[in-house]
Amino acid sequence: VIGTVKGDLHDIGKNLVGMMWKGANIEVIDLGTNVPAERYVEAAKAHGARIIGISALLTTTMTGMADVVRAVRDAGMGDVRIILGGAPVTAEFAREIGADGYAPDAGSAVEVVKAALGR
Repeated sequence: VIGTVKGDLHDIGKNLVGMMWKGANIEVIDLGTNVPAERYVEAAKAHGARIIGISALLTTTMTGMADVVRAVRDAGMGDVRIILGGAPVTAEFAREIGADGYAPDAGSAVEVVKAALGR
């Protein structure tokens, strides 16, 4: 499951990651932009997702990423790995909010997900 966090309408990076994942034979459920935390949880449950990818381009929307991590953990979905990306996002920020991974670009997003899936 992949989407751009609530409050953010930017999708070029998310779209590139989605294309790269598809090219690596990873099924992608694209939730689009401006996605609230609950929607990530609902979609991950509905599709049996093992990965949730969250994108943000605006620093002001990065706090919404923490909301998604919290919602997923509160839903008891500890086996779902959460990967973050986007221009203002850093590996340190991902660790701080409890995400499982960070990808600085679309190419590395494939490797991060493969590692998270044990491939």
